[in-house]
Amino acid sequence: MTAPVARSPIHPLQTALYNRLTGDTQLMGMVTGGVHDEVPEKAAYPYVRIGEHISTPDNHHGGYGREVLSTLHVWTRARGNAQGQRIADRIVGLLDHQPAALTVGGHRVVAIRHEYDQALTDPTPGIRHHVLRFRIITDQVEE
Repeated sequence: MTAPVARSPIHPLQTALYNRLTGDTQLMGMVTGGVHDEVPEKAAYPYVRIGEHISTPDNHHGGYGREVLSTLHVWTRARGNAQGQRIADRIVGLLDHQPAALTVGGHRVVAIRHEYDQALTDPTPGIRHHVLRFRIITDQVEE
């Protein structure tokens, strides 16, 4: 019998995040520009970008796990932070403490915790940016 090999959850996790966000009609009604990994040049505002991640092993006796810090970005062309905050709040509601909400091929999501939401004023006038970070713990499963 061959020993299992550790597999990264990053790509299937990004796919699961995309599916969770785009599958919510309320969120999609709020982000007319959609949800993207790579944002099209002419994307309409507001939109969400699935951004950066940091992945570290979280192995345990007899298995492989990962702790992933996943960053999501909300971009708006709004006066003030209210629109971006409403979108950020909806995303937090869809993900925080909702491990069963993400189907990640080859991995089981053990926990999802919202770590922070930062509202920023972009140097470009009229653009607002919210940065959300989630800590996602996964266990690799044999398929």
